[in-house]
Amino acid sequence: MTEDLTPAEAYAAARARNAEQATALAPFREMYEFGLDPFQIEACQALEAGKGVLVAAPTGSGKTIVGEFAVHLALLQGRKCFYTTPIKALSNQKYADLVKRYGPGKVGLLTGDNSVNGDAPIIVMTTEVLRNMLYAGSQALSGLGYVVMDEVHYLSDRFRGAVWEEVIIHLPESVTLVSLSATVSNAEEFGDWLDTVRGDTEVIVSESRPVPLWQHVLAGRRMYDLFEEETDHGGRGASRREVNPDLLRLARTENTRTYNPRERRRGKMVREADRERERRQRSRIWTPGRPEVIDRLDTEGLLPAITFIFSRAGCEAAVQQCLYAGLRLNNDEARQRVREIVEERTAAIPSEDLHVLGYYEWLEGLERGIAAHHAGMLPTFKEVVEELFVRGLVKAVFATETLALGINMPARSVILEKLVKWNGEQHADITPGEYTQLTGRAGRRGIDVEGHAVVLWQRGLDPGHLAGLAGTRTYPLRSSFKPSYNMAVNLVDQFGAHRSRELLETSFAQFQADRSVVGISRQVQKNEEGLDGYREGMTCHLGDFEEYARLRRDLKDRETELAKQGAAQRRAAAAASLEKLKPGDVIHVPTGKFAGLALVLDPGIPAGRTNGHRGFEYHDGPRPLVLTAERQVKRLASIDFPVPVEAMERLRIPKSFNPRSPQSRRDLASALRTKAGHINPARHRKDRSVAADDREIARLRTELRAHPCHGCDEREDHARWAERYHRLQRDTKQLERRIEGRTNTIARTFDRIVALLTELDYLRGDDVTANGKRLARLYGELDLLASECLREGVWEGLTPPELAACVSALVFEARQSDDAVAPKLPAGKAKVALGEMVRIWGRLDALEEEFKISQTEGVGQREPDLGFAWAAYQWASDKGLDEVLREAEMPAGDFVRWCKQVIDVLGQIAAAAPKENSTVAKNARKAVEALLRGVVAYSSVT
Repeated sequence: MTEDLTPAEAYAAARARNAEQATALAPFREMYEFGLDPFQIEACQALEAGKGVLVAAPTGSGKTIVGEFAVHLALLQGRKCFYTTPIKALSNQKYADLVKRYGPGKVGLLTGDNSVNGDAPIIVMTTEVLRNMLYAGSQALSGLGYVVMDEVHYLSDRFRGAVWEEVIIHLPESVTLVSLSATVSNAEEFGDWLDTVRGDTEVIVSESRPVPLWQHVLAGRRMYDLFEEETDHGGRGASRREVNPDLLRLARTENTRTYNPRERRRGKMVREADRERERRQRSRIWTPGRPEVIDRLDTEGLLPAITFIFSRAGCEAAVQQCLYAGLRLNNDEARQRVREIVEERTAAIPSEDLHVLGYYEWLEGLERGIAAHHAGMLPTFKEVVEELFVRGLVKAVFATETLALGINMPARSVILEKLVKWNGEQHADITPGEYTQLTGRAGRRGIDVEGHAVVLWQRGLDPGHLAGLAGTRTYPLRSSFKPSYNMAVNLVDQFGAHRSRELLETSFAQFQADRSVVGISRQVQKNEEGLDGYREGMTCHLGDFEEYARLRRDLKDRETELAKQGAAQRRAAAAASLEKLKPGDVIHVPTGKFAGLALVLDPGIPAGRTNGHRGFEYHDGPRPLVLTAERQVKRLASIDFPVPVEAMERLRIPKSFNPRSPQSRRDLASALRTKAGHINPARHRKDRSVAADDREIARLRTELRAHPCHGCDEREDHARWAERYHRLQRDTKQLERRIEGRTNTIARTFDRIVALLTELDYLRGDDVTANGKRLARLYGELDLLASECLREGVWEGLTPPELAACVSALVFEARQSDDAVAPKLPAGKAKVALGEMVRIWGRLDALEEEFKISQTEGVGQREPDLGFAWAAYQWASDKGLDEVLREAEMPAGDFVRWCKQVIDVLGQIAAAAPKENSTVAKNARKAVEALLRGVVAYSSVT
């Protein structure tokens, strides 16, 4: 090629090469065995130029290369780099990766569980740790040059997302931010916000997957391609992606062969050929079993595979099913290697706990190359599964969707059993974003030529809907930012109330709300132009037609109001008359399908309401059960009685009367006609209209007739324009209210929080009180409740196990609420303290209602959950794992996770509690020591 260049071109190329060699990127690229992709190079160049970057790219595309370049730049410049992740497992994984590259001396780790080499120039941490450091003004921030926020799209998480925005807003201006996100449809909008709050930020979006992805549906013995494409496949620029017609035909066949009993009544007329065809169709269409799916993928060379099952129990059951089916995916050599790794990684676990943890069943699955992966597993077990999967020693993993949250476990294939999952409140279809995250694991860069996403056939599966999920590769990033009590006192302490309010208005949540107002504002502008035109159309040369139209409207509104009042009074009178009816009353039903003579069998008044007394509210009024003169027994409604009704006669109802017996009905109806058939019902005299005597209506009519515009020849023409004007004006005011509702929403919530904290003496203007200083050190969903418990001395005098039980109520949330069974609680002082915590929460809940702070908006204190108190008390009292887990009825992984969260909050309480005349701080530290043993203490860092 160089021979074809002119001397000038060759010189320019040489200069470009020399210039590139002089950059920090050149030696960094040499660290990798593979070449960097264009989006990675573009992002790294922007970083080296001093810009912040937002990189949005699919899972597995290598976004973290950009984060690692930020680490490289920080070390070159003698500055620090913090690498933040949303979950501890990711932090542990990234820590291990960076230690391999730079050595343990240069890399540290800070999570809620571990603190390793905290003074290192590179520190991996969870995002919450960095948030806490920023509020505390930690000295570790000195010399910080770069912050990498991995999985930054987590800011849309409704429980934890606010932390990401807090960090982005409060980081010092001198820090360069590297934001790594999944592919989101509004990356430019997010980038614009970053540009506003962080300065010059380059947005780099890559939608191409490094490994093409094939989409399939597995039905019976056949694997169908989801798409029939004319050009390229797997999302690399296919010009057309039509749903496979064979799959559509299959879905139609499945839907039309639903059993219909009427059709089966043909009996012998059903031809044998029809039955044979149906048998053949049924033999082709079924949902393959889990062992069958894995065996099929193994045969076709599509392992390793991750099967997503949206149930922990389902994951464990799937492993057992594969074991019972005799599946073996490892040879003897691999089995031996698995056993060596597992024994090495679990050596610290006491042998008496292994049986409790299901170690031997778990090991048998691993040796065969099969495992489960979910949050209920012991963290050590999960990490071993991840390691073996990456090494190719586990080839089939059954996992819940938590595995899709950034853990580096790419596979050749991903299987989805169903497209519906439980979202905590109901079973709902998975979203395009969730589908993208799950299937993004398929295809290992540098190993696989292509990845495969397989959806199992389920009855009622709609290929068109599935194609929509698979075809929508991006989803919007929506802020979940809401101020909290802890955030409020920390902000006011650092910046004062006014400046804090301004800072919160720079949040992504407010940025998105303000942008959504733009479209509404444009509509308001158009409406105002339309109002000008309508105003011109209703102009009258005799006077102010707008004033005349208002009089007409007021008159109409008054007449409508009085008509409604009259109707309501008539309904009330009718209902009152129905309440007076008794069994045996003969009445005349005035209107409806059953109008005419009728005998009251049952007045139909709800239990607890008699003689006009309300036992409870009911909306439909009495619904009498009557026998008509035509022998029909019917339950009537208030609509059948537009006017009051009175008993015309009385008729005894025989005790032997059976409303279901035609003979009984015939005899009693005959008696009814004999008794009252000759009586003419009293005619209901129509009352004089209320409007006829209403002074307001008389005044308005007088003013209307006296108005100059009343005599205009074009009055009705003007009136039509005036009506249009009024409707458009009403619509415009509604739009303006929507704008007002979305403007400054975050700041208004902050104002309410500040008002409540001022009421409780946490804030006094811009000053944070001693109570506020304590609250500033308590992070968590129930921060204010914890602070109030410390203030009122609720936990004074408790033993460490008792304190652990009480603190558990601040963090624990049952996966499924069970209000029917009261949780078991430790006796004595702990039980009293827990009751006092609930009482304080009740007081705070009432205060929040008074200050219009709503939990439904993600702000406020939920009720403490006492469901983990007994387990925390038992474990802190040195009880055995077997006993604690059996009584808690909880998987080991959940138990460990909740214990660690209790430990985290106990640490905060130890720091925030009074140092003098208090036992809480000392006992909190002792409680941490008591909880941090056995399975809870196993370090996840090697």
